[in-house]
Amino acid sequence: MTLALTGKTALVTGGSRGIGRATVLRLVADGARVVFTYRSAGDAADALAAETGAVAVRCDQADLDTLPAVFEPVRDGLDILVNNAGVALAKPITEITPADFDRIMTINTKFPLFALQAAAPLMRDGGRIINISSINTVVPGPGGALYSASKAALEQVTKVAARELGPRGITVNTVSPGATDTEMLRSVNTPEGLERVAAFTALQRLGTPADVAAVIAFLAGPDSAWITGQNIHAGGGFLV
Repeated sequence: MTLALTGKTALVTGGSRGIGRATVLRLVADGARVVFTYRSAGDAADALAAETGAVAVRCDQADLDTLPAVFEPVRDGLDILVNNAGVALAKPITEITPADFDRIMTINTKFPLFALQAAAPLMRDGGRIINISSINTVVPGPGGALYSASKAALEQVTKVAARELGPRGITVNTVSPGATDTEMLRSVNTPEGLERVAAFTALQRLGTPADVAAVIAFLAGPDSAWITGQNIHAGGGFLV
C-alpha cells in the first residue's frame, strides 16, 4: 500500500514538542520525508529525529537570520510547509511593552511570513502550506490582545498567499486549534479554566496534539486539493 505522502518532503517549524511533534510523527507515518525545527528542546528534538528519521534543525524564530539554515535541507525541493512554531503571551494591554510587541509579532507573524516567502520558490507545483493560528482570534480573552493579533495577522497572510500561489496549484490554509493539551496551553491557563473550557466544548474534553495533527495531515494530503484560503477550526466543537 502506498502511503498518502510517499515521495513528499515536508518542513515543520517548532516540531520538537506539542502539536509540532505530533505533526512530525503523523507526516512521517503518512510517508513524508520530514525536516523540523526546534529552539531549546534539543534532547526532545534528538529523540524525535532518532525515532522517526526526520531531520532536526535548530532555529530561533526571534532571529530572522536563522531562516536560511532552516531551508538548507530542502533545497532539492519542498512539498509541504507547516508554520507551527509560536509563543503565547498573557498580559493586559496596559502592561504590554514595545519589546513584547516585537518579540510576539516576530515569532508568530514575521518569521512565518518570510518562511512562506522562502518556501515558495522551492515548493513544487501542487504543494501545501499550512499556517497554525488559534481559536483565540475568534474568541479573544483578557490578556490575549498581542497573541490574538499576531495570529490574526497570520490568518490574513494565508488568504493572500492562497490567491498568489493558487495558479501553481499550491494550497494555503490555516488550522486554528482550540484548547489543546500542550505545555504552552497550561503555561497561560489555570487548571480550573481548562476544566471550564473542556466542559463548554461539544466533545467535552481538551484536544490532543494528535487531534490537530490529523487535520494538518489532511490539508497536507491529496484529498484537500480543492481547499485553499480557509481557516479550519480544530477545536472539538468549542465553536459551533
